[in-house]
Order: sequence, then structure tokens, then C-alpha cells
Amino acid sequence: MTDRVEEPSDRIRNRNSQNGVIQPLLTDLYQITMAYAYWKSGKVEDTAVFDLFFRKNPFYGEFTIFAGLEECLKFLENFHYSESDIEYLRKTMPSSVEPEFFDFLGSITANDVTVMAVEEGKVVFPRVPLMVLEGPLIVVQLLETTLLTLVNYSSLICTNAARYRMAAGRKLKLLEFGLRRAQGPDGGLSASKYAYIGGFDGTSNVLAGKLYNIPVKGTHAHAYVSSYSSLNDLKFVMLKHKDTGEERDMLQITLEWRTRLSEKLKILQSEASDGELAAFVSFAIAFPSGFTALVDTFDVVRSGLLNFCAVALSLNDFGYRAIGIRIDSGDLAYLSCVARSTFSMLAKEYNLEWFEHLSVVASNDINEETIISLNEQGHKIDCFGIGTHLVTCQRQPALGCVYKLVEINKTPKIKLSQDVEKVTCPSKKAVFRLYGADGHALIDLMQREFEEPPKVGQKVLCRHPFQESKRAYVSPAKVEALYKVFWKDGKLQQELPSLLGVREKVRESLQTLRQDHKRNLNPTPYKVGVTDELYNFMHDLWLQSAPIGELF
Repeated sequence: MTDRVEEPSDRIRNRNSQNGVIQPLLTDLYQITMAYAYWKSGKVEDTAVFDLFFRKNPFYGEFTIFAGLEECLKFLENFHYSESDIEYLRKTMPSSVEPEFFDFLGSITANDVTVMAVEEGKVVFPRVPLMVLEGPLIVVQLLETTLLTLVNYSSLICTNAARYRMAAGRKLKLLEFGLRRAQGPDGGLSASKYAYIGGFDGTSNVLAGKLYNIPVKGTHAHAYVSSYSSLNDLKFVMLKHKDTGEERDMLQITLEWRTRLSEKLKILQSEASDGELAAFVSFAIAFPSGFTALVDTFDVVRSGLLNFCAVALSLNDFGYRAIGIRIDSGDLAYLSCVARSTFSMLAKEYNLEWFEHLSVVASNDINEETIISLNEQGHKIDCFGIGTHLVTCQRQPALGCVYKLVEINKTPKIKLSQDVEKVTCPSKKAVFRLYGADGHALIDLMQREFEEPPKVGQKVLCRHPFQESKRAYVSPAKVEALYKVFWKDGKLQQELPSLLGVREKVRESLQTLRQDHKRNLNPTPYKVGVTDELYNFMHDLWLQSAPIGELF
């Protein structure tokens, strides 16, 4: 397995570029029809505030990781309808649309939009806006669908990856193997990028490695092993010693090792596949410094391990050290223990300390519960390769972010619903995270923009947004303002962190949560509250806006 190092020119190009699919027409038609209706109604000068948020944490958990902000900011930076966009819309929209509207569309940019947002990579919770957009009504309306598609999947994948990282612990490596199972090429690239941010150590996706400087890992598939039927299929068997340059017959040395090992391991050579051995020898000759073998094509214990160890010890005679094995089927806990026991025994037998620490990689449709179960079984796996369940988020395929109007021309707006969870929190707001003396986050507190921020050591009343009886005083040991202005006057207002910086933010932010908020089974809900001022304002507006029924 090898890692690719990105060149400085790549980093400059990648920071300023964006997938060409991400453009103003990557939206729903109703955004453009609404824009025309706004324009036709003379609402060109109207200003609005929209909140982008979600209503429920994914994967039956109680936290979410915010991701996708940098892509949103790039979209704003490049937001402009091209001539071909305008020409397409002229042909597509009803003939009743006035030609002047298309001239208007061709002239707009996001320069008059202001974006406040939570930092990318931070832990976030339901109802708290991740992004707050303020600007011309028509423009901020046109941004809706694209921003949602950039945030929804990114945050979902990042959260899923973070949950895998917590299940696996900090010591085990996690590799993303999901490209072939992802929802198309864009889904595959996004999955690789945001899985890395969420805590994975590498990817099999070569393009993601190039674009995002993610370590790329890979060995071979079962097809490679199956392509060899016997030792006669080996056309090249010679290998040069790493230090001396002396060339010797590797197959002959490997067969000598296999004879010795079959006695030590009490495995009949006749049970081991010669085709598998030939495949391992050929792969080792091709990659003597990075030899990792897939050992479950036939039988891990009776064939794969014996053949791998013979090739690994042969490589040692040539001055090289093998990397390890991958197991893609069977009882992973048991097989990993057998493999580790075998490596330990041979390390002592031949005085090769490094042999005991050969890597054991496990794959085979692994999910979060599988890792937790394997941990309970006492596995000896060093690295998990995870594909389908990570990139498709099978436990929950969508996060459900929404984009709601909360203010128009400085007038707060509320969306009502018979489903209380869908009632919006009106007006432009500030949000603060309050921490306890132990350093853990206690509550996210939303308040009206003009209210005084909470102060360290001063008691503040925190209320549930909808349930009147749920309220508590909090005297925070630390107060953190969650929003920063990221975009204003057509320019970025903050220096954006590198991918590694966002990845570190995920790790740091998760550490601020109590363990009971993060546990896999029945986690404790994290509290999100509003100030007394916002609570009373919201409920007064609710009563003013709700129709009064009449009984007959």
C-alpha cells in the first residue's frame, strides 16, 4: 500500500476549483419559478433571512457533524448564470415569462449575500441553524436547493464516519472502500472526502486521493488470485535483494519456506492452493516493499495464511518486510485471532519481532454494529475496510436539512404546522454553546440577535422551544459563540482550514460531548434551548399567526 503526496500546485488548484456540476442550474425548477413570481410582483428590493438546519440527528444518535461549508462558499463565489444557462431557461420556462426577467437573472451574483455559519467539522444539533443567509430575497431563494445538496450528504457521511471512528477507537485504522457502491461518481468522491474528515485514515478512491490529498490504499482482489491456476502460471520468478542486488529464484525460496511452515503450523501442503501461492509470489515480486495479500479466496487457515507466511518470510530473505493480510469473508474475529497467533509464533520461532505486528485488515460488508460486536469478541484486527454501509448510509440515507424563511424586510416570520416539530423558530438569531465546569457542552442556546450574550458565571434561563414546563437555569463555565461571518460583500471573511484542519476540528468537537451523548445504544439527547425572550416572542407570533377556529 502506498500514499500519494500532493504537490503545492495541486493544493492551490483544488482550493479554488469546484466540481463543474455545482452551478446555479443545479436546483429545483420551483426556485426559478418563484424567483420570476417575486420579480413580477416587484419584490426585487426585498431582503430576507433564511435558516438552514435539520430536525433530527441521523443513525438513531444524538449528534451530527456539520460538513460541506467550504463547497457552499465556493458556490457563492462562483454564483452566476451563464449565457447558455439563460438561453436554456428561455426555452424551458413558459412563454408568458417576460424577457426582461432573463436579463435580470443574468446580472445577479451573491455579492450582496451575507452568510453566518457554524465552523465546518463542528458537532451540531437539531433545530440550530448551521448556516444563516441574509440578502436579496430572490437571490437567497435561488441558493436553497444547491446549498442543501452540498450540506445534506456531506454532513451525513461525515457523521457516519465519525460514528465508525468512535466504534473502532483511536488505535485501529479505517479505510474507505466504497466507490464501487456509491451513488454515482459524485457520491463516491464526496464519500471519500467526508469520510476522511470524519476520521477515516485513507481511501481506495484514486481520484479522491489526487483531488483532496487523502492517503490512497489498496492491494488486490480475489480475481487476481483466481487468475493463477498453478505454479506453472508464473512467468517471472526472479527477485533482486533489496541491499545487495543479488538476483535469486523467489519461487524456489518460497516453496522451501512453505515446506518448513507446513510442519510448524501442522497444515498439509496438499490442502494449500498452488494457484494462490503463485498469485502471492507474483504480487510480491511486483510490490516487494508493499506486499499485502487477500487470503480468503480458498481457505484462510488451510491455505491463505500458509501461503502468505511463506511468501512473507521469503521476502524477508530478500531484505523486504511484508505489510500484512486482508480477510474479506468468514468469522472475522476468529480468523484474525488465528492470524495473529500464527504471526506471533513465527516471530518467536525465527526471531523476527516485526513479524508479530503484521497488519490484519478486515472487510466484508462491515457496519457500525459489526465493529462493536467484534470488539466484544476480542478480535485481533488492525484495520477495517468499509464500503457499502459507510457511503450509502444504509441506516439512514438522508439527513433531512431544510431551508426556511425566518425574516422578510426585517419582519420575523414563522412557519406553522400541526406537527410541532415542523414549526420554525422565527427571526434572525444568535446561538451560543454553554459549557460546564468539566469542559463538556451543556446546551446550545438560541436567542434573538439583539439580546445580550450569555456571560460566564452568570445564570441564564434556558427554555425548551415548545414545552413550557421544560426550563432550567445554567451558569456556564464557558460561553462559545457558534456563528462566524464567512461571506460578506462578495468576499470570504475567514481563512478556511485545510482538510486536515477540518478533520482535527471533528475530533476536538466530539471530545466536548459527554460519553452518554455519543454512545451507540440509547444515547442521552443533547439539549437545545431558547432564551426566555425568544420563547415568549415565538409563542406570541405563533398565536398571532394561527387562525382562530369557530365551533358550530
